[in-house]
Amino acid sequence: MNFRTSHLFPPVILDDVRGAQKMLDGVARVTAMEGSRHLSELVGSPVHFKCENLQRTGSFKLRGAYVRIAGLSPVERAAGVVAASAGNHAQGVALASALLGVRATVFMPVGAPLPKVAATREYGAQVRLHGHVVDETLAAAQEYAQKTGAVFIHPFDHPDIIAGQGTVGLEILEQCPEVRTIVVGIGGGGLAAGIAVAVKAIRPDVRIVGVQAAGAACYPPSLAAGRPVAIDGLQTMADGIKVGRPGDVPFGLVQELVDEVRTVTEAELSSALLLCLERAKLVVEPAGASPVAALLSDPGAFRGPVVALLSGGNVDPLLMQRILTHGMASAGRYLSLRVRLTDRPGALATLLAALSVADANVLDIGHVRTDPRLGLTEVEVELHLETKGPVHCDEVTVALRQAGYEVTV
Repeated sequence: MNFRTSHLFPPVILDDVRGAQKMLDGVARVTAMEGSRHLSELVGSPVHFKCENLQRTGSFKLRGAYVRIAGLSPVERAAGVVAASAGNHAQGVALASALLGVRATVFMPVGAPLPKVAATREYGAQVRLHGHVVDETLAAAQEYAQKTGAVFIHPFDHPDIIAGQGTVGLEILEQCPEVRTIVVGIGGGGLAAGIAVAVKAIRPDVRIVGVQAAGAACYPPSLAAGRPVAIDGLQTMADGIKVGRPGDVPFGLVQELVDEVRTVTEAELSSALLLCLERAKLVVEPAGASPVAALLSDPGAFRGPVVALLSGGNVDPLLMQRILTHGMASAGRYLSLRVRLTDRPGALATLLAALSVADANVLDIGHVRTDPRLGLTEVEVELHLETKGPVHCDEVTVALRQAGYEVTV
């Protein structure tokens, strides 16, 4: 059974996705499906990770980019291709072009993470840094295409891109035939649209749930309006799904075939990334962790077995450090408090001994002596502690108060 949208364009159907799968044979990896015991217990039914973070170039983007470029005519290939991306699409286009012998130019924002810039260059693309936001970079790439005749490879707004990304859906059905819910992150919508086309054509009973970052959620207002709507002021760490307007091509497919679009907070994204790292030993970028964030935020809403798609693992190490700190704080693994002491020798050592007994690890400590709230012989100590979780935070606070300290959390 093949699905077409109610619109005249685009005709992306199951046969397109199956054709893309044959084209990608030997090019894209059939990525692993890994079970998650922690999430399975939380949801109450089996939860599996589809690990596109382990795909070549570190994300699913190679699939669509290869199918799109492979479909170009000899004349178009000779003109070369151009793309704009902060990272994942850039690397996908660069590798696909190298495999197909096509010259590639990739525009990236000036502030793009250096590892992603370096990887794109290493795959053989010429990288041009332009603009500070993706919209500026995108405009520069489109202008370059008009001037040079190079073919612009859009990250999500083309039928071939959607067909290529849809091959992930075929693999999910092959690897987990009993699946009842697939959870996938949504930016412009190419990945979710492709998966929905493939899965709904074969298993219309499978529920497709899209996930957006709350600070960059263009699909809820667009679905409400019945057309793509642009939003401003995007604020999210999940740059892989940080898109201000749905693509015209994927929007109709998402509108017709995706059952629900949810949003997740930055704290939930941080906690999800931390869970993937600690529990599953998988490095996942914030956008790739968005399905896990949705499961953590409302585990009872998902009928199992569930497949959560980890769409990418290209996270900048500096961002990873900040995200892990944020994720540990969100998970209650950090405790910040102030303790008032008598300013005398040995007072701080006695406090630290009490914290040692409570098994709390001191990360940072500071003294305040000049606050007018303090008495002449008092000092306030500000402490940042690493704990074992929310329960341990409470235990540490209670232990200090029972030891006679005045504690402000």
